[in-house]
Amino acid sequence: MALTILAEQQDGLLILTLNRPDKRNALNTQMYQALTQALQQASQNEAVHVVLLQGQTECFTAGNDLADFMGKTSLEADDPILQFLHTLADFPKPVIAAVAGPAVGIGTTLLLHCDLVYLADNARLQLPFVELGLVPEFASSLLLPRAVGHLKAAELLLLAEAMDAAEALRLGLANRVLAVDELLGFAREQGLKLAAKPPKALQKSKALLKQELRQAVHFVIDIEARAFSQALQGEEAQTRIAHKLGRRG
Repeated sequence: MALTILAEQQDGLLILTLNRPDKRNALNTQMYQALTQALQQASQNEAVHVVLLQGQTECFTAGNDLADFMGKTSLEADDPILQFLHTLADFPKPVIAAVAGPAVGIGTTLLLHCDLVYLADNARLQLPFVELGLVPEFASSLLLPRAVGHLKAAELLLLAEAMDAAEALRLGLANRVLAVDELLGFAREQGLKLAAKPPKALQKSKALLKQELRQAVHFVIDIEARAFSQALQGEEAQTRIAHKLGRRG
């Protein structure tokens, strides 16, 4: 079985690549577990100073694997999804995201927890939770309004329309937009540049940047998870997701 998360380490930089291109990198339980394990190990590994998350030039991620999701009845504290959310939110070292193509659902909300975000000019970010009969996750109901203002956050979360890379950059959700063929190389270069800096100073600076909202983020992740679980069991989500999967129900 092919690895769905590829790991490569170079000069203090750990590159984690989503590797399920046949499913547009849709995240399933196995991938969440692998990502959580990789991040937990990286947090303890002094040889890792920075983490880079990326997909391929065609796709970052289509979001959660809906077929995998349909089997869930709730999101408990030990669920691999929640473990990943809390692990990334609490990760002490800088995290860079390199995003090309679709970044759907968690593919967009995880960017709110990264320290540097680079987009290819073909990137499309979308938060389709309401469209699927669900609610926001990964503390996006807290972090998105703070990043872009309430009105724009409401537009993105309630209308669930996709935004292109230029719009994401204008809103302050990305540091830079690059040509598709330049994205991954540039993100690696920036990761190596960051990894060459004093690691303790990097980690302390990140902690200071995030200190105000740290507790609130974890609190809201859990509140959203409870609301998400309730929505997931509801008729709206079951009908919408089944339709999305091409099923009758």
